Amino acid sequence: MTPYVIGICGGSGSGKTSFVRKIREQFTESEVCIVSQDDYYLPKDMQQQDEQGRHNFDLPQSFDKKGFKKDIQALIGGQVVQKREHVFNNPNVEPRILTFNPAPVIIIEGLFVLHFRKVQPLLDLKVFINAKENLKVIRRIVRDQIERGYPIEDVLYQYQYHVLPSFERYIQPYKDEADIVINNNRHFDRGLEVISGFIRDKLSSM
Repeated sequence: MTPYVIGICGGSGSGKTSFVRKIREQFTESEVCIVSQDDYYLPKDMQQQDEQGRHNFDLPQSFDKKGFKKDIQALIGGQVVQKREHVFNNPNVEPRILTFNPAPVIIIEGLFVLHFRKVQPLLDLKVFINAKENLKVIRRIVRDQIERGYPIEDVLYQYQYHVLPSFERYIQPYKDEADIVINNNRHFDRGLEVISGFIRDKLSSM
């Protein structure tokens, strides 16, 4: 049986990862397989640099697009996929080898899930997580300082010169192409209920 593929997109700090974690808590790995585009970042020395010589990790070309598409197709075809975890250049974290098992429902989450034109046709449902810009900045600061150990100056620089321009050019335009838009300014509880209920209905019909 062909799996049902859901793509979840949104800007940095919109709440994509938290949203997907909540879905993960409700379903087993035999029911839902979740793949994060973050694990397909290219090595730092392959990243484009801006005029200040700073690496820009917020561009479509920052990712291994071919590998990303290949692994999604493999999962759709019923194959097991293994991938080295991306730890955002944090020397204090030992990367794991992630194993993705085929499942009736596959969720693909990431910044450019809708922008990658060879990936978008593989999606049966397109979800856009939306949030106000000031909230995304705050969430990015908290995440990058606590989880990734980035200095506050670097976080703010990246947001102004990398994150925001990339969002406006490569992510926001696809909001109108999404099947469902979930606003996450205060919380995404209602949206989570809708998507989780939809997944349950899909699983029961398979």
